Amino acid sequence: MSKEIKKLSGLCIVTGASSGIGLELAKLAGKDGCDLILAADRDLSEGARAAREAGAASIETVECDLGTQDGVDKLVAMVGNRRVDVLIANAGHGQGGAFLDQDWGDISHVIDTNVKGTVSLIHKIGQTMRTRNSGRILVTGSIAGHLPGAFQLVYNSTKAFIDDFCVGLHNELKETDVVVTCLLPGATDTQFFERADLENTTIGQSDNKADPAKVARDGYEALLEGDTQIVSGFMNKVQTMFADILPDDMVAQMHRRMAEPKSS
Repeated sequence: MSKEIKKLSGLCIVTGASSGIGLELAKLAGKDGCDLILAADRDLSEGARAAREAGAASIETVECDLGTQDGVDKLVAMVGNRRVDVLIANAGHGQGGAFLDQDWGDISHVIDTNVKGTVSLIHKIGQTMRTRNSGRILVTGSIAGHLPGAFQLVYNSTKAFIDDFCVGLHNELKETDVVVTCLLPGATDTQFFERADLENTTIGQSDNKADPAKVARDGYEALLEGDTQIVSGFMNKVQTMFADILPDDMVAQMHRRMAEPKSS
């Protein structure tokens, strides 16, 4: 049973498609001629324009907060009874700073977006894919899931869940023609650091962030090949390998140096 294909086709949902990695994934699916449903919690005009210029067969947009049940329901209602061939679950965000100093509403929204919203959408769309024995799901995890994330604690912990969840779901579906692939980027040059209040940190100020177009391409190609996981970037592969070997306390201290806000 071969799960490798040359390009995507049919109806493709891309969440978090307003900018960054999600926008680049929408462009790649557009280039393959997919019909697109783009979702994000902010204006999608740039994502829609870029996907249209790339060659998308059709584009629909839905502005919704996937950290809420209403947001998930709004996206599912737009899909209706149509067959979804590809789900690209990219929406997510972080929150920098010390955990006990953060507002609980902000903390819970990170969890609800990264975990509850993502898993809920995969559950709804994945059931129909399994029923017809066809479909592809690409989820944006993170190498942060391998790092005990001092000063970015909730984000890293949610990504640890997502990284493991995808591998387990891929295994559950291995006897089917439904593919689940998890993309694990490292620090990427997107609006993530601004939105997560991480600009005043070593990692936020680094000039070595990855190009989101390259990260998206790595994930997209892994999905086409039917891979379980892809860590984007050689140094991120090295970092992940050492994070899995070194003591957790040491890794947490290393992460602290990258993510702790700098003194004024």
